[in-house]
Amino acid sequence: MPADQLIRRTKIVATLGPAWDSIERMHALFDAGVNIVRINASHGSSTVREEWIRRIQDVRQARALPTGILVDLHGPRIRVGKLPEPLTLTPGQSVIFAPEATAQEGDIPTTYPELAGDVVLGSRILLDDGLLAVDVTAVRGDRVEGRVRYGGLLKANKGMNLPGVDVSAPAVTDTDREEVLRVIALGVEYIGVSFVRRAEDIEGLRAIVPKTVRLIAKIEKDTAVNNLNGILEASDGVMVARGDLGVELPFEQVPLVQKRIISRANRHGKPVITATQMLESMITNPRPTRAEASDVANAILDGTDAVMLSAETAVGSYGLEAVLAMDRIAREVEAQRLRPPEGERRRWSLPAPHVARTEAGATPTEDAIAVAVSAASELMQAAAIVCFTSSGFTARTVSSYRPKVPILALTSEPETYHQLGLVWGVVPVLMPHLNNYDPMWQVARTELLARGLAREGSRVVVTCGVPFDMPGTTNLLKVETV
Repeated sequence: MPADQLIRRTKIVATLGPAWDSIERMHALFDAGVNIVRINASHGSSTVREEWIRRIQDVRQARALPTGILVDLHGPRIRVGKLPEPLTLTPGQSVIFAPEATAQEGDIPTTYPELAGDVVLGSRILLDDGLLAVDVTAVRGDRVEGRVRYGGLLKANKGMNLPGVDVSAPAVTDTDREEVLRVIALGVEYIGVSFVRRAEDIEGLRAIVPKTVRLIAKIEKDTAVNNLNGILEASDGVMVARGDLGVELPFEQVPLVQKRIISRANRHGKPVITATQMLESMITNPRPTRAEASDVANAILDGTDAVMLSAETAVGSYGLEAVLAMDRIAREVEAQRLRPPEGERRRWSLPAPHVARTEAGATPTEDAIAVAVSAASELMQAAAIVCFTSSGFTARTVSSYRPKVPILALTSEPETYHQLGLVWGVVPVLMPHLNNYDPMWQVARTELLARGLAREGSRVVVTCGVPFDMPGTTNLLKVETV
């Protein structure tokens, strides 16, 4: 197998749950190709989540795997409150929403007391992932009157969405902050911030987390799409959370919005995860549908860094098969995408530069070096790109230009090692801390040969920042012969 086909460039994020929380099952899914483990803070207790985090850390240490842990915060979820029994809503029926603490018999209780302050006449309230819909007809005090547009059976604790409404609830709740402090003390690498609407939502959380913890903004609100550039600047990556996003937006807009988010993230040099219902049928079936296989493939063709499994692995009967299916789809798409058309002369064209610019309007040094590295690797038919990186900045910048050869990223920082498990095309390596280039290159050379990414006599392109150990200083390009 050619060296550039030994690795899968697109990463797989798998949600942890009861279906694979045993040590043996973790080993099996890691063998199948899981790169990042997601833990959903909306489910289970903090005690269970703590045990899961420690278990993952033990397994990855035993296997020497670059496997990051992503804790997905609950966020300000707006839900229907407790109901004595499910309510049957019929089209045209008049209903009243009221805070759970003051709801009267016949009212629809809600866990969000500020509902009356946020909606206006004509607002639409969606229930149960948009299956039911109510149009607001009046607001009286803390009670919201409405008329049912789409009816059905409404059960307790179902989600409520308010498309087009600028919800006043903070994106990061007090409960979320408590969760963040718990999990960063345990050493997780990523925090997923739910229901982000603007850059300030990320900046507020940034103040309480260490710089080594990366923040992933979940794009699941229409307002977030409108503020996407600012959110990308403030965050360390984004997730296309198509579940709530598909309720907030008309469903026909979601595919194009997905492409826009992925493209913008690529231009900003930030990792992007595509999530929700990617292989949904594999919760109960051992094979994906053709439409699901196409969905995963198209996200990869769009340029996503990672594809995510949710209930498929958390509670599904075929979690292992789902990971293997994603791996097969990704490898097939990458093999075709990275192979130049038959008879085409090898060439390299400058990709669209990142949005970021210096004050003088010039491309920053790190982007110019990344462009040059990608160009050199293709024009010289190099076997690989080698990045020496402390924070992961160098590897992420090079990755954002999607070079055709593997990126071997060597770091002495354990946090960076595990975080780079999310980044497209990157093979992370944990190395001893060294201050001189020559011994660093010897470590890289040994790894290239051991992993089959290069053979003796092959050329590779090396990039790093000088002086070493200063994040954000990518300024060196060098060609080495293995």
